[in-house]
Formats: sequence, C-alpha cells, structure tokens
Amino acid sequence: MNTPLDQLRNELQEVNSKLLELLNDRARISHEIGLIKEKQGVPKFDPIREKEMLDHLIANNQGPFDNSTIKHLFKEIFKASLGVQEKEHKRTLLVSRKQHKSNTIIPLKGNTVVGNGSPIMVAGPCSVESMEQLRTVAAALKAAGVTVMRGGAFKPRTSPYDFQGLGIDGLRMLKEVGDEFGLSIISEIVHPAHMEIAAETIDVIQIGARNMQNFELLKAAGEAKIPVLLKRGLAATLDEFIHAAEYILYHGNSQVMLIERGIRTYETSTRNTLDISAVPLLKQETHLPVLVDVTHSTGRKDIFLPCAKAALAAGADGIMVEVHPDPQTALSDANQQLDIPQFNDFWNGLLGSGLFTSSK
Repeated sequence: MNTPLDQLRNELQEVNSKLLELLNDRARISHEIGLIKEKQGVPKFDPIREKEMLDHLIANNQGPFDNSTIKHLFKEIFKASLGVQEKEHKRTLLVSRKQHKSNTIIPLKGNTVVGNGSPIMVAGPCSVESMEQLRTVAAALKAAGVTVMRGGAFKPRTSPYDFQGLGIDGLRMLKEVGDEFGLSIISEIVHPAHMEIAAETIDVIQIGARNMQNFELLKAAGEAKIPVLLKRGLAATLDEFIHAAEYILYHGNSQVMLIERGIRTYETSTRNTLDISAVPLLKQETHLPVLVDVTHSTGRKDIFLPCAKAALAAGADGIMVEVHPDPQTALSDANQQLDIPQFNDFWNGLLGSGLFTSSK
C-alpha cells in the first residue's frame, strides 16, 4: 500500500516526465527558430526577446518560487536552448569534418597537390618589384624542387606611405614568370573587382589577415572557382577563422586552404605569436588543408626552421616563407625575408628532418 510519501513521489515523477517532454519540445521549437534565423542572417541570441519572455513569466508567477528563482531557472533553459541552435549550426557547416569526413585535396599546376598527406613549400618575395627579382627567385625555387611561388601584387600596409605593390601589372608579371618556370602562383587580392583578372593570371587567390572578415571579398572568392588561401586574422579566434572559410564554401568554392600566420599577443620577441595548436585543431574541426606561414608568424629568420618543423610535426599541409634576392633592398618586410642561400639552408634543413619530402 502506497504511503502519502510514496504518492507524492509518484506525482513528482509524473511532473518530472512532463517537464522532460516539455523541455525537449521547447528545444525542438528553438532549433526550428534557429534554422529560420540562420537563413535570414540574424543573430541567434535576441536579448530583447529574452527579456520579454522573462517579464511574461514573472508577471504570471504564482509561487511558491520567488521571481528571482524563476528568472534564474528560465535563463538556464534559454541558455540550453541557444546551445542546441549553436551546436546544430556547427554540425552543418560546410567546412566541418562532420559534414565531409575525408580531407579536401586541391590540385595545382603540374603534379602539385595540397592536402594529400605530402606537405608543400610555398616561397617567394613579399612584394613583386621587378621581372628580374621574380625570375631570380623563380629559378632558385625551380632548382630546389619547389613548385609553388608566392608574391604580393597588392600590398595592404599599415601606413599609407609604404609601398602598396604594383597591382594588376604585378599579377601579369607573376603569370609570365609562373608560365616560364612552370610554377603555381599565389598572390593576394584585396578587392572583389579584381577576381576576374586574378582568375586569368594566378593559380591561387590569397586573402590576407587584414581581409579575413572582408565579407564581400569572401563572397567574391566563393564565386571565383579557383583555389583560395585564407589567412587567419591578427586577432581572430579559430571559430571566426572557420566561419570566414565557410563564407567561401557557402558561395560555391570548396577549394579552400587555411593558413596560420600568427596572432597578436602581448609577446614582443616575435612579430606575432605562432599558434601551433591551431594546426591540429583546424585539422580536426575542418576537412580543409592547413598551412603555416613562419615568416609573418615569427618575423625572425633565426627560428624559421624549428617553427616550420614544429608546424609539420603538428600536421601542417605546407609551409610558407618569404624569399628575396637581396632582402636589404626589399620594398617591404626587408628584415624577415630570406636571401636565396638562406632559403636553401632552410629548405635543406626541412628535407633533412624527414618531415618533408621533396618533389624534385
């Protein structure tokens, strides 16, 4: 025979079951609201709407819970419902490894492939300055067995008085040298209007750190249908970085490579702080190739080699480094560019480590 205590416990269990059912119903409705908000491009969290719901609940509270307790309990329910929306949103990202299990593999010129398990080397001058400069570097890269060359035609600079690059003329020079030496060419594009000329002249569009959240540029890169190298912003979280890549995939271009180039911290002994942990995290969270720029992340030629080794050991799909025939006369970033003998030592050090295999 049930005692009064047993009866109350049974009633409580029934209430718990009803609460569970209602909470799951609320989560389902919240999820559907999140999908609609995502399509509309509006934020998931709406503080005004949350206040309206809390005010309504408190106005109808008949106790025995006091208003502060009701407010606390429902804030936790709201938080949990928002978590359902955000978790589902992450799960359905096009860049997510949950969405696409296998690694994205991106073919470039010739037999060069990014993301197939064999890392690549990307090297070249910070800025395109002359045909002689480009040919000198290209010949050295070709001789070393490097097949991908970088060079800046458009140079976003902190100061408006610094060298801004040769622009479209620089892109045309890069194409000529790339064709002459059989190299794949990577160069930064800073304006959506230049995507068409980029597709005609270079093999990979680079979107620089300062443009990582230039959303119109990201959309244009998504429509360009040629490979994109997306750099992490100076102070961008990995979540922001991943969502910037999502813009490109969402607009139709799945040929995206990510590159860690250091983030801004309080440390002053290096130009930026190389976030090595970003490499395995990005490889786990996304299916995209991940490269590391040792030049911009450290700004110190004396530690390029160990940092590159660390990046490769962490699973990086490639290394980027800046090379100039005569760094002291370079029009940009003179102190951090390797000369050709220094590059050869750097390259041989990587080959000798067993972490890199040459395509030569």
